[in-house]
Amino acid sequence: MLFLPEVVSEAGMDRDHRDGASEPGAGIEPVDPHLLRSLREHVHERLRGLIIAGRFREGDRLHERELADLLRISTTPVKDALRMLEGEGLVRIEARRGVFVLFGPRRAYEMAMARAAVEGVIAAIAARRIDGSASADLAGLVGRMEHATEHGDLEEIVALNERFHGAISTIAQCDYLQSRLDSQRMYDHARRLAVLGDLEERRAGFREHSAIARAIAARDADHAEREMRQHILRSARHFLNHVFGTGLEDRDYVE
Repeated sequence: MLFLPEVVSEAGMDRDHRDGASEPGAGIEPVDPHLLRSLREHVHERLRGLIIAGRFREGDRLHERELADLLRISTTPVKDALRMLEGEGLVRIEARRGVFVLFGPRRAYEMAMARAAVEGVIAAIAARRIDGSASADLAGLVGRMEHATEHGDLEEIVALNERFHGAISTIAQCDYLQSRLDSQRMYDHARRLAVLGDLEERRAGFREHSAIARAIAARDADHAEREMRQHILRSARHFLNHVFGTGLEDRDYVE
């Protein structure tokens, strides 16, 4: 039997156009940007997260072939990812010897101290530059963080946490200082994922964020800087105990 295509009247075609059924691209979902990233980037992010979460310890040797077998991929993207991790200071590649993990309690706290110093200055400048509109926006963001602290999922909490710090940087308008933090951005993301699953840590972080926001809104630069520094260093010490189960190797770092 021969099947003929359905004949659509001109009126029916007009109706379809009005309803949007025949619009170009109608019903087509956009491609998830996550899928557009290269395999090297996916491997890089996976290995970074494992190192920061303490799955590989300081001094451990990473074997390219073993990692490739575990990830069920070839060694090429693993090699590329390890070179990217070396650029971030998380591993050291030695000719004819191998790849060794550099990340441990001491390095983690040194990174936190650097971040605390820079973000503390950014918070102080934000307190001097904030206006009524920015203050209202920051208060609204804190309100969303309060709800997410108790009811949100981990990804939402981490995203709002990063938006909070980004909002303060935007208020301060310190592009150079912010650029000093860019090399730590992915480290900070992985660190937040590692610790913010704990409700008490989320609550402690929210209390500190609220105090920072109040100090900035009050245009109290010294208080804002102090609150930001204390928040970052307190959070770093929690991270060290959570991931490494220990304090620092060099006790001089502990305030």
